[in-house]
Amino acid sequence: MRSIISFVIRYIPRKYLQLVSHFFLRVIAHFYKGTSVSCSVCDHTFKKFLPYGRKARENALCPNCLALERHRLMYLFLKEQTTFFTASLKVLHVAPEICFIERFEALENIDYITADLESPLAKVKMDIHDIPFESESFDVVFCNHVMEHVDDDIRSCAEINRVLKPNGWAIIQSPVYEIEKTIEDKTVIDPKEKERLFGQRDHVRKYGKDYASRISRSGLKVTENNYVKTLSPEIIQKYALPKNEVIFYCTKGY
Repeated sequence: MRSIISFVIRYIPRKYLQLVSHFFLRVIAHFYKGTSVSCSVCDHTFKKFLPYGRKARENALCPNCLALERHRLMYLFLKEQTTFFTASLKVLHVAPEICFIERFEALENIDYITADLESPLAKVKMDIHDIPFESESFDVVFCNHVMEHVDDDIRSCAEINRVLKPNGWAIIQSPVYEIEKTIEDKTVIDPKEKERLFGQRDHVRKYGKDYASRISRSGLKVTENNYVKTLSPEIIQKYALPKNEVIFYCTKGY
């Protein structure tokens, strides 16, 4: 299973996976019945989660809703640390994750808009470099694992800053590696070389520990929230959470 999943996500474009993978995995879910782990997003329990990743991580992917470790952590964070599920909010979700879409659309307290340049799951076709909404339109923006793909991450974050309302906030996650400074080279176009340098064939940069300070150049105020460090080992094990995932919580700057 590990090798199959690694091959599929490495070579099949994400936009196609988004259309069919959940049907296939929900069949597999029947073989993972159990109570050892629980998904914080869909509340289903399993003996373990599926492996996932180009170098497959064990106990990662919920076979019911397709939430990964980072999604389960973000969902807990939204429930326990924000008013997302109770306040009246207008929300823009860029490159929406399938595990969140139906659940967020069902929330009566939010006006929820999904947007992406290619994703078949998004309602609005949008280039994040030029967000087609008026300034100060949204209370919340989600944009996860996008900035490592875009041509100009600072301009993209500046657009998010522009469309946030004065008291708005955003979560902007990306893979961050144990290197001091972000690596990028726009002359690299070969997919194999991109994978070697940046970790993935469709990445254009590899973020280092300067990620927060880098995207703050857009005008956003970026806080590195170590919410997972406040959780007990039992909770981390129960939901199979990433032990070192920082939540990059951003507020509007001027």
